[in-house]
Amino acid sequence: MRLFRFFIISVIIIFAGFTKGSGQIAIMKHDADSLVKLGSFYIYNVEFDKANDCFAEVIKRYPDHPAGYFLDAMVEWWRIWLYRHNETWDDIFLEKIDRVVELCDSYLDENPSDITALFFKGGAIGFRGRFYTVRKSWLNAANDGKNAFDILHECKRLAPGNHDIMLGTGIYNYFAKKFPEIHPVLEPIMAFLPRGDIRLGLLQLKAAAELARYADIEAQVIRLQIYYQFEKDYKKTYNIALNLHNRFPNNPYFQRYVGKTLIIHNKLDSAEIIWKELLRRYLDKMPGYDIYAAREGLYYVGHCLMAKGKEQAALIYLNKCVEASDIVDEEDSGFMVQAHLKIAKIYDKLGIRDKAVDHYEIVLDMENKQGSHSKARRYLKKPYGS
Repeated sequence: MRLFRFFIISVIIIFAGFTKGSGQIAIMKHDADSLVKLGSFYIYNVEFDKANDCFAEVIKRYPDHPAGYFLDAMVEWWRIWLYRHNETWDDIFLEKIDRVVELCDSYLDENPSDITALFFKGGAIGFRGRFYTVRKSWLNAANDGKNAFDILHECKRLAPGNHDIMLGTGIYNYFAKKFPEIHPVLEPIMAFLPRGDIRLGLLQLKAAAELARYADIEAQVIRLQIYYQFEKDYKKTYNIALNLHNRFPNNPYFQRYVGKTLIIHNKLDSAEIIWKELLRRYLDKMPGYDIYAAREGLYYVGHCLMAKGKEQAALIYLNKCVEASDIVDEEDSGFMVQAHLKIAKIYDKLGIRDKAVDHYEIVLDMENKQGSHSKARRYLKKPYGS
């Protein structure tokens, strides 16, 4: 099932970022275009009420155009994306997506090559498929992925040089090649689909990020994920994340990538500032900063303090990370396991062996995360730092 998931995601993600895909083709009047751009800024900056107001005005002025309805649904998508453990907005999102599809179908019934309807229908179905992957509804995800895939090819035929389209083609080219490399069992399945090309995919995504009129930000979001998770190019990851964080300072998703890459580059002072700011925003109850983000922040602040030799201060944050994991009922999460391992190491370093042993044994009772079991066994035999 996990391998099947990778395949589905590689197809569904084709339209994962088509927030405003028809922009260069389905030209709207200047007033709507300005509202779309302003509303999109509000989405990425996690000012959802303002975004809703912008798109409501677009719908009011152009009730027969799918743009306003689609973008209004994207507000709910980003709520779900940031609060993925919360299902409050699921039904609202699906209802709004259905409205977009129905409107597009009314145009496609008259003209199957209506480029505006194709773009927005493809985007809507793609996001719905991505939603189903978040909720682990694989059959629904597979169906939407196939439909989005077909629409992509029709859009390419009608507008092959459009840079917004390159978001979709770039994503497909990259993942159609990357996933079979990681999981060879997928090669027979991918044989029935067009071949991917990693280098071409990255170039297309770069072109979309630099030249697309409406899909530029989503192209950057996808590049951020690719360079961090798959290419392991943390310099590019940091540059993209910092750019997005500077443009949309209220978005915790971008802020977290800045913090994680600073940790990787061992820039501990800067990383500590970023993660403490994230924790402050959580305490201030800023939109998007939930307990899951706070748990991550607690862990990384503890990591920074520990690495700088501030063991007592690190213990405070790491223990609070454990408490946060208890609250969200994820005892075997990676953060929980690694927090216990770090706590054990600190107690060893402080010469409090009995407490260190307790935490090593806790680690052994949990799932093995990133070699945590072998490390715990090693330090049970020989104290950490000795």
